[in-house]
Amino acid sequence: MSSNYYEILGVSPDATQDQIKKAYRRLARELHPDVASGDGSEERFKDVSRAYEVLSNPEKRQMYDRGVDPTAPGGGSAGFGPGFGFQDIFETFFGAPQGASAQRGPVPRARRGQDALVHVEIDLSEAAFGVHRDVPVDTAVLCSTCQGSCCRPGTSPRTCDVCGGRGVVQRVARSFLGQVMTSSPCAACHGFGTVIPEPCPECSGEGRVRSRRTLSVDIPAGVDTGTRIKLTGQGEVGPAGGPPGDVYLEVRERRHEIFLRRGDDLHCTLEIPMTAAALGTRVELETLDGPRQIDVRPGTQPDEVIVERGLGIGHLHVGGRGDLHVHVDVQVPTSLDPEQERLLRELAVLRGEERPPSRLAPAHPGVFAKLRDKLAGR
Repeated sequence: MSSNYYEILGVSPDATQDQIKKAYRRLARELHPDVASGDGSEERFKDVSRAYEVLSNPEKRQMYDRGVDPTAPGGGSAGFGPGFGFQDIFETFFGAPQGASAQRGPVPRARRGQDALVHVEIDLSEAAFGVHRDVPVDTAVLCSTCQGSCCRPGTSPRTCDVCGGRGVVQRVARSFLGQVMTSSPCAACHGFGTVIPEPCPECSGEGRVRSRRTLSVDIPAGVDTGTRIKLTGQGEVGPAGGPPGDVYLEVRERRHEIFLRRGDDLHCTLEIPMTAAALGTRVELETLDGPRQIDVRPGTQPDEVIVERGLGIGHLHVGGRGDLHVHVDVQVPTSLDPEQERLLRELAVLRGEERPPSRLAPAHPGVFAKLRDKLAGR
């Protein structure tokens, strides 16, 4: 061939289709007649387009790699492409030598099964401590009648009469160089080299059947929405009893009505009256570990945070747990009876606050605004 299409696009002979496409787009933008004005840019643009036309088409690229330029008159050319060795030349013009079918022989009928993705929902407490689940999975299992052979019991696959068990057939194509031998998968056996004369009645010759199985899974502590657990070899059995694929369990965590999760820490809001905030108190809080006594110190301010260590979510794959952050919300009474109002006025006099001096202070963010800033590292 007069031109090396790989060199024209600036890619290696083993380049992927994505690499070829990127190289073509880059050169097309540089050499397009509407953009480039240099001498020879138009001819280079045509060469680049011709190279991409061949290398972007798998069939044309295969012909090019075997020394035949699909764009040349008559469908062939006088040279040989990159990586085109003596054996390829010999097979192209004279056919594969005796015994070469092992290299380009029949494809195996048994293939690996596909992977499966299964979603499982868990509660916050299950994410905190881990849980054991039995998960139903609809998948393909080995056919118990033929054990993956695809044949009716008592029968076996038969060598294909068309290709003689090679899985490929050869045809002679004419070119200006003479006769060229080409190979393609056998249409009678689909490239397997054998045919199933009597398919298994249970699986219709697939070697596998659909079934529902139950997988027992230990979901560890610390998982979160989006966490995937891989169950190796638990996916569907491949055609003709091929090796099974894998199952991926994707966790979805339900929202909790009280606790808000951030990483392995939990956050909640504790509402207390202003008297309890001023005097201090002990309250009982229902946590994931059961009821716990929380101490509120005297003089606690609104939006203050009480941290209870080790009452959060278990760390994934490591020991320990996150913390529980209790955000204090001090409740100010909106209505007072006469006696309550009298007592508060007396307290204000005792504290010298019956006419407190007014002063401005910076804007005070809310509980969740401060939490958002903290989590964002601000």
